[in-house]
Amino acid sequence: MPTRRQEKIARVVKEAVSDAIANHLSDPRIESFVSVTKVDVSADMRIADVYLSTFGGTETAQKKTFAAILHAKSRIQGILAEHSQSRFCPVINLHKDENFKKTLETMKLIDDLANEFKDEDSIDQEHD
Repeated sequence: MPTRRQEKIARVVKEAVSDAIANHLSDPRIESFVSVTKVDVSADMRIADVYLSTFGGTETAQKKTFAAILHAKSRIQGILAEHSQSRFCPVINLHKDENFKKTLETMKLIDDLANEFKDEDSIDQEHD
């Protein structure tokens, strides 16, 4: 279970990485919307695993966007160092987060199924 200090550093990392991607990268390959979904900080607070989800556009555009962000990792690391107020700035490792997309797909399937049942109920009521 993360300590309060780890949670605080994770929050700072999340905000700094989000800000860096949204406002400081001007790579034309970044075509999709990017969200920082989760940050895990190691117990010694020297490493931060940052999970990113990309939305919008095609699968190819999302892959290009993630590749561009990986390419700009050192720039993002520098921006994080500027935001960091602790003695050490954690080294970031960027990961693609597929869990959020899977959750959205599951929610869509549930909504589709619910609409299907609603349609069947309205047809049954018309026949009664």
